[in-house]
Amino acid sequence: MKTYSPKPEHIVRHWYVVDASGHVLGRLASEVAAILRGKHKPIFAPHMDTGDHVIVINAEKIELTGGKESKKVAYRHSGYPGGITGTRYDRLMAEKPTFVIEKAVKGMLPKNRLGRAMVKKLHVVAGPEHRHQAQQPVPYTLGQPPVWDGIPVRQPTVEKSKKTAEAQPTTDKPAAKPRATAKTTATSPAKKSAAKKSAAKKPTAKKSAAKKPTAKKTAARKPAAKKDQGE
Repeated sequence: MKTYSPKPEHIVRHWYVVDASGHVLGRLASEVAAILRGKHKPIFAPHMDTGDHVIVINAEKIELTGGKESKKVAYRHSGYPGGITGTRYDRLMAEKPTFVIEKAVKGMLPKNRLGRAMVKKLHVVAGPEHRHQAQQPVPYTLGQPPVWDGIPVRQPTVEKSKKTAEAQPTTDKPAAKPRATAKTTATSPAKKSAAKKSAAKKPTAKKSAAKKPTAKKTAARKPAAKKDQGE
């Protein structure tokens, strides 16, 4: 069994609306982060962005438990020595309610370029109205993940079956071709053996040709012996 890896054509992004009024910050941020990553889909892969878009409305009505409004502090640093500043959450809720949810969701996403791409699909609004009506978002209730539609059906498989059905009548004529190929395959071993025998004989011819120069040298020495006898 091969390991499945999601492809771009299998990723279909939907839009959901989450109402933050009356919900706890941590509980809401964890579910929103899961939708942004795509963990509610069976095709989820940690190395790809398979998530959907999320619109959070009524961010100013989010709640914190355990008196964290006056205890919890959001820190930031300017980059210079001693440039750290802290802001309590009661002040952030009054001045920047959208920043509170964005900060909580961003802290639950991967700290790399993939996480930065996922945060772009988050849209937080302080009030009840948003400007993404053209995308036709669907209301989302916390604790009830949306049902996945599944991988789209591939149409090329139907086209291939039609092509094979049309090509079947044309296969009656070339019925004699397999016989010709069988003959050639039967005679091919004989040709190979003959080629091997001829290749084996060639080295012997070269050896005989190499012996000829020795015969010429002996013929050149004979006249020298005759001259000695005459003298």
